[in-house]
Amino acid sequence: MSERSAAPGGLALIESLVNTLDIETGADSLDSAEGRGRFGITEAGLDDARDLRESLRAALLAHAGHPPHRPVTPLGALLAPAPLYVSVDDRDGSAALTPADDGPLLCKVAAAVAEALVAGTWTRLKACEAETCHWAYYDRSPAGRGRWCSMQVCGARAKMRRYRAKGP
Repeated sequence: MSERSAAPGGLALIESLVNTLDIETGADSLDSAEGRGRFGITEAGLDDARDLRESLRAALLAHAGHPPHRPVTPLGALLAPAPLYVSVDDRDGSAALTPADDGPLLCKVAAAVAEALVAGTWTRLKACEAETCHWAYYDRSPAGRGRWCSMQVCGARAKMRRYRAKGP
């Protein structure tokens, strides 16, 4: 897993949600009441939250140029019913898309995606290319071509595999 700093703005929520599952160990923090509580997920909403998490992961893999890790519900289909409205600040006239309901995780994720689209940062949130990782990270590289959550761990492993594959 990465030692990178959290993604900016609402993308931190998405990054945090995707990273509730450690693919290598299978540990899922949504299995605990505390883990679900961080996102306002009830036990009844757990399957939907996991579907959302894996659809987000697939989108983040696509941002990094990789195919989905497994078949998932398209993210657009999941976010379509999330009500957002345009809020306008009376002081400075700035506008933002805001969740119509502060409770559901789906609305918060939809608002975070909308915020990132406006800011131009949505495609900077990626998933690590390592098949045993797929950890979400925010790509701060100047060219936006980051491939791994951690160059020291996943990147080093990939380079070592390529080196060994070349043989003597």
